[in-house]
Amino acid sequence: MMYRPAIAALLSFALPVSSFAAETVDLNAVYKIKSEAFENSKVMDHLFFLTDVYGPRLTNSANHKAAAEWAVKRLQEMGLKNARLEKWGPFGKSWNNTHFAAHMIEPSYMPIIGFPQAWTPGTNGPVTAEPIMVNIRAEADMEKYKGKLKGHIVLDMPIKDLQMATAPLARRYTDVDLNNESLAPDPNRAGGRDMAAMGSFATMRALRQKVNKFFADEGVVAVMNYGTKGDGGTVFATAGGSRNEKDPVPPPMFTVTPEHYNRIARLIEKKIPVKMEVNIKSEFVDAVDGFNVIAEIPGTDKSEEVVMVGAHLDSWHGATGATDNAAGCASALEAVRLLMASGVKPRRTIRIALWGGEEQGLLGSRAYVKEHFADRETMKVTEQHGKFSGYFNLDNGTGKIRGVYAQGNDMMRPVFQDWIKPLEDLGVSAVTNRNTGGTDHQSFDAVGLPGFQFIQDPIEYSTRTHHSNMDVYDHVQKGDLMQASAVIATFLVNTANRDELLPRKPLPKPRPAGAAGGPPF
Repeated sequence: MMYRPAIAALLSFALPVSSFAAETVDLNAVYKIKSEAFENSKVMDHLFFLTDVYGPRLTNSANHKAAAEWAVKRLQEMGLKNARLEKWGPFGKSWNNTHFAAHMIEPSYMPIIGFPQAWTPGTNGPVTAEPIMVNIRAEADMEKYKGKLKGHIVLDMPIKDLQMATAPLARRYTDVDLNNESLAPDPNRAGGRDMAAMGSFATMRALRQKVNKFFADEGVVAVMNYGTKGDGGTVFATAGGSRNEKDPVPPPMFTVTPEHYNRIARLIEKKIPVKMEVNIKSEFVDAVDGFNVIAEIPGTDKSEEVVMVGAHLDSWHGATGATDNAAGCASALEAVRLLMASGVKPRRTIRIALWGGEEQGLLGSRAYVKEHFADRETMKVTEQHGKFSGYFNLDNGTGKIRGVYAQGNDMMRPVFQDWIKPLEDLGVSAVTNRNTGGTDHQSFDAVGLPGFQFIQDPIEYSTRTHHSNMDVYDHVQKGDLMQASAVIATFLVNTANRDELLPRKPLPKPRPAGAAGGPPF
């Protein structure tokens, strides 16, 4: 009689496990998607138009608008419905740059590699000026430069100590890397936000605004720096000014490769006269609303329920935004094309979104989620919130998909593990419960909706292309985007055709603006 309690105990442990029924995966659909993806790919054609034709796509710039209108037309040509630009906002001022040239003309000639920082003005034609070095690390430091900067080009960073590169710029994940990525987060590591770091960043930003105003008031011709990283002609830079109409406008600002910066700085230190010529043509555009590109593949018997795929269409301006994030947009466009071309019929509606304003703080996706699903500050949800199944995002460069972040949703692990089995031959193997941040899936996850980002091979995203002048078509890997498009399409059809909506985490508590813990994302 002793065995019965033991059996009962075993059964009690078995019951929760048995609730995870194996996912039904339509292997015929997977075959059709793969065949179309690898035999008739259009993904690099999408990428060509987004990068080589339309170029850099700073939020609300003329190029961004043109690329968005092209995307709407292409989605219509694919046969998607309700393709449109959906407004959100207000965004603030936009900015366009149409010319940049910088040269050292004395003591000898040197063309300078660089580009302007966004939301800074032009020079009103070519200007010739002597560069001067300053060292302002606190507000009190400005006093010693009063009356000494007018008519000069300011170098406001020290000489950069460049170290010999000993590691390759590009890499792919190994099996060991992916296995480590699949492990649960280390509980010994502090979770949440590093409030000290955030406070330090806020302090630095406030000082930067004061310094910019000081430079403008003093009549500085331009400000030159080398950014936070980069060498060998790769320049990393984003914004120097603000899109907010209430913020002061800084002087013209541009970032250059540190080798050229260092040469000029060394000459100044040795008191050898230097002259530079700079010509920047940039313009501010009056504040208007932002926009997202939206289109749909209508579902069949569950059309009122929605699955989404997305990537951000906006980019920075130093190059053509190829890996950040035309690669994600091209893959998302190709994923919905694969579904249309392969004849797969989704039960739920599949909606694609190409977001604006991601680089300024996930603005487009946050506005969309607030409008359609829930207000993060109050957690008041709409009817559509209960009919949403999942959102899938691609925004980590050109690397092929190697797995997916479950974003702390334990219930999704067995689902994803079943989904990736037919994709193992494509290199997809990792499912991790870890969170990843910095991109648009967070807007969905923040209001309790299943939102996921894929794990991608790093390639040279952080080392060479992310927010740099090397973020161009030539640094995108064709085979990786073909693979990513097929994987995304498979995830979409699996989500659209399963009997139930994807499991979701508990609804989060409201987070009012200004509450402890910082902003929602």
